[in-house]
Amino acid sequence: MSCQERLKIGSGYPMEAQVGYSRAIRVGSRVYVAGTVASDETGAVVSPGDGYLQAKYILEKIGRALAQAGASMEHVVRTRMFVTDITRASEFGRAHGEFFRDIRPVATMVEVKALVGPGFLIEIEVDAEL
Repeated sequence: MSCQERLKIGSGYPMEAQVGYSRAIRVGSRVYVAGTVASDETGAVVSPGDGYLQAKYILEKIGRALAQAGASMEHVVRTRMFVTDITRASEFGRAHGEFFRDIRPVATMVEVKALVGPGFLIEIEVDAEL
């Protein structure tokens, strides 16, 4: 795959086509995974009120997108976490640590006023390098 080619990965969620985005994109040896929230195939919030379970669900979802791009969590070099309540950082961090304890990508956690819908506590995006 040349650096100019783009492999676009979608999840089939209708908002991807409506808004015009991909779940992930691979360009050459780099993979970028879009901001991901804890929503199921219908758009419903998964594990309302539980920051740890939402983060874990999101990271599993990100892992599937990476696999479709020919990558894995071991290739992740950066994570960005957008949270609605920074005082719950340990919940989000616990899940992040379960996936990245030995990989140790650079990470950012930022508190935001709101996410794409009510009930979402965290949104995560990642960059990976093969």
